Amino acid sequence: MKNIVVLISGSGSNLQAIIDAYRNGQINGNIKAVFSNVPEAYGLVRAQQAGIATELVESKYFASRTDYELVLADTIDRYTPDLIVLAGYMRILSPTFVNRYTGKLLNIHPSLLPKYPGLHTHRQALDNGDSEHGATIHFVTEELDGGPIILQAAIPITPQDSEAEVIKKVQQQEHRIYPLVVGWFMQGRLAMRDGKAWMDNHPLPPQGYIEN
Repeated sequence: MKNIVVLISGSGSNLQAIIDAYRNGQINGNIKAVFSNVPEAYGLVRAQQAGIATELVESKYFASRTDYELVLADTIDRYTPDLIVLAGYMRILSPTFVNRYTGKLLNIHPSLLPKYPGLHTHRQALDNGDSEHGATIHFVTEELDGGPIILQAAIPITPQDSEAEVIKKVQQQEHRIYPLVVGWFMQGRLAMRDGKAWMDNHPLPPQGYIEN
């Protein structure tokens, strides 16, 4: 059975969705550990309640980003991960770290990439009068939020929606699609090859898998 490591910085709601999917048999893999760079992150509590090992690696104790990521990676490797899931991990990872785990790093981003990489995506969608917003799961590459797209889920936005309402609708989709994609990877259906996402031995289109 393949091993999963999850990296978080906050409440861990996507982590909880993945834990629930594992318990329900949707994910055929072992969640070996949950890492955080923030000691107060509630996701660590979620992991502990589920009986999953936790690791706290804080950057403030290291002289450089390089030193921090070297210790982070060496600690991750103790759990022999087949997949590393970024679930609200609020640090930009260096090319050195990303390349160490090429094809084994997944991220979820709260927009319909390539629209709105980076932060404050919900506010940007509202300020621009968008009628549609959503979430994207992608492989991680050196380009920030620019890796091959695996799956997107869209939600409608109305002029009456508040930012809190948009966030809630997007998170509902995140909690649905992230466990789905992790499950695909664990089944061996999903891979990154030649800079593209592949599903069932076929390259996915630029917008990712299309749900029927």
